[in-house]
Amino acid sequence: MKTIAKIMQSYVDIKALNDLNGPYQTATPGVKFYRASSSSEREPLLYQSGIIVMGQGRKNIYIADNCVQYGPGDYLALGVPMPLECEAFSDNGLPILGLIIDVEPHTLHKLVSQIDEQDKVHKMVSHSDKLCFGVKSSSLNEQFNNAIIRLINVLHNDVEAKILGPAIVEEIVYRALVGADGHILFDLARHDGHYARIARVLDTLHKEYADVISIEHLAEQAHMSVSGFHRAFRQVTSETPLQYLKKIRLNKAKELIVADGKQATEAAMLVGYASPSQFSREFKRHFNATPKTIAI
Repeated sequence: MKTIAKIMQSYVDIKALNDLNGPYQTATPGVKFYRASSSSEREPLLYQSGIIVMGQGRKNIYIADNCVQYGPGDYLALGVPMPLECEAFSDNGLPILGLIIDVEPHTLHKLVSQIDEQDKVHKMVSHSDKLCFGVKSSSLNEQFNNAIIRLINVLHNDVEAKILGPAIVEEIVYRALVGADGHILFDLARHDGHYARIARVLDTLHKEYADVISIEHLAEQAHMSVSGFHRAFRQVTSETPLQYLKKIRLNKAKELIVADGKQATEAAMLVGYASPSQFSREFKRHFNATPKTIAI
């Protein structure tokens, strides 16, 4: 049977993606294919929540003092968006290949509800009330691996990808939910849990990053005391709320400068910085480059 890497390379060949460096939207909604030609040095990035499957190559991601490693046959479950640093490694000169799968709230809540129903009959998954770090790497088991292979095969044909792909994605989300680190996604559906409350605050930060935001307001939104909110936020993200917000703003500013051609002063203002000089200092410290050099 073909490995995930070989089926991914077949997809690259059929779609003429051999020069691709970055994500590519497939015909299945919420599924992106990722390819990079070579290794890349450690750099700041913003990972969205979802499931990432590696088919070829390896990556290390760093968040504060945490390092998460994943490679062929591994998947990454991210319950919340994460500003992090990432380095990628190509093995034997082969390209880095992977899948990025969004986890739609509707699908997540439907599956969690169904799993909860089955839990009343027999125990399917173990849940923990303890808050944990919002990103985990795990190995694909046989069933999960087979579902990934079926999805990549279906992606080869756009008609099949549109019709059959969503059902396979739903199975993949299910496999992640009942896996060893399923609580990373499972707890998002528990509205009253601390993890879900922090996730909603993170959603606010990603939407309203340019606004003036107070910690007191965020804690109130999470229905927590300020001290309890700080503690829960750090348990999930390994960052303080202000550190997390700063990284969102800087990543958004970089996107505006590189992708949209904005000047540094305009980008600073658009992401919520009142002081251009402070923006320049923090930008250089974060990306190890000035806004001017990164735009070139």
